[in-house]
Amino acid sequence: MLYYLFNFFNELNLPGAGVFEYITFRAAMAMITSLIVSIFFGKKIIRILQKHQIGEEIRDLGLEEQMKKKGTPTMGGLIIIAAIIIPTLLFAKFDNIYVLLMLITTIWLGSIGFLDDYLKIKKKNKDGLKGKFKIIGQIGLGFIVGGILYFSDDVVIRTQVCEGTNQEIVEVVDNPNCTEFIEYVDVKSTKTTIPFLKNNEFDYAKIVWFLGDNAEKFAWIVFVIAIIIIVTAVSNGANLTDGLDGLATGSSAIIGVTLGILAYVSGNRIAAEYLHILYIPNTGELVIFMASFIGAAIGFLWYNSFPAQIFMGDTGSLTIGGIIAVFAIIIKKELLIPILCGVFLAESLSVMLQVSYFKYTKKRYGEGKRIFLMAPLHHHYQKKGFPEAKIVARFWIISLLLAVISIITLKLR
Repeated sequence: MLYYLFNFFNELNLPGAGVFEYITFRAAMAMITSLIVSIFFGKKIIRILQKHQIGEEIRDLGLEEQMKKKGTPTMGGLIIIAAIIIPTLLFAKFDNIYVLLMLITTIWLGSIGFLDDYLKIKKKNKDGLKGKFKIIGQIGLGFIVGGILYFSDDVVIRTQVCEGTNQEIVEVVDNPNCTEFIEYVDVKSTKTTIPFLKNNEFDYAKIVWFLGDNAEKFAWIVFVIAIIIIVTAVSNGANLTDGLDGLATGSSAIIGVTLGILAYVSGNRIAAEYLHILYIPNTGELVIFMASFIGAAIGFLWYNSFPAQIFMGDTGSLTIGGIIAVFAIIIKKELLIPILCGVFLAESLSVMLQVSYFKYTKKRYGEGKRIFLMAPLHHHYQKKGFPEAKIVARFWIISLLLAVISIITLKLR
């Protein structure tokens, strides 16, 4: 909104109006605005939630610290969503397909999470929205995201092409048949980036190589299925991680900074060429969205850090997980998610291993056994007697380490 206003002022030669052309300036303004929105409106939302007695129902896990949280206002994800959407609308370009896709993701998963929290609290339904409906919602989003990214003409990568030895037009990248450089062209592609490999591009079409000439035609099916799996896995991983004060919020802020850096270099032709990564035109605009996301997460920590005055609930956790997943997919860095979102992965694996092992041992020995004292993983350390604040701080440190590793994969291959 403000971008177009100041662009108009710039055409009128108003001094200083041209600063809105710079992504870095608009990203900084978006983050500042996001922090102000989350901190200023956060207090008001907490009061409203308290007035309407919208408090967290805590299951008795035998953890004294957890039971103290009973009645703490939840649905704090509304703060995060507002602090993302408002700055994005103010400072980003509306004609950018990627920004629109991120806004759809935010509202879509925010709505699913809100419905789940509403059913738990106001309708006294302890299970909230049934799991199958959550999955259907996540699959629906994955299908929309995959369909738009595959079929939209605005979604392309830019690559160099040259004339090959037989006068055919081929890509320059690591191609020994290139004889003469021709130009840069925008092409539709199902390629993505593989970390740690020198020739670090993978094409989803290769999964259906056995279809021969039809592989490209059916590549979209594989592409959409992969996106559905990623969106569902990461949003549920963030949901499981949201169990201690500030844990999911702080980890997500660190992940957001990393994704913002990756989006900037992916949307900058010179940086992309230097780093030998896919150049994706117009993804630089996503830096504004991610700056809003980072500001929202840090601002929410104002109230969510230990001891928490408010919880994000599924309204927030499903949303931040989905945002991270879709953002990584757009900038072709989804295969980095197991590293970058290692905390989410560990939390999810701890639950899957715990449930699977318990069922296996109960079936085989008649008595279920457990790998961890409790799952998800953060509760295991609580059971071992670690203070909550220490667990959260150490998980943040691990997230920071994984973020650094993710960034250096740009050169470490």
